[in-house]
Amino acid sequence: MPQMAPMNWLILMIYFIFSYTTIVILNFYINLYNLKELKVKINLLPTSWKW
Repeated sequence: MPQMAPMNWLILMIYFIFSYTTIVILNFYINLYNLKELKVKINLLPTSWKW
């Protein structure tokens, strides 16, 4: 059992790094999409409306 511990830690580290990178990439694309939507909404707003 003790000999298997490093392998389990390696698998856990790979899994956490993979999940972290996927979350970061998803957040990046979601932020880009939201920025595009915000720009469209700002352009559609009337000019007299104050922020």
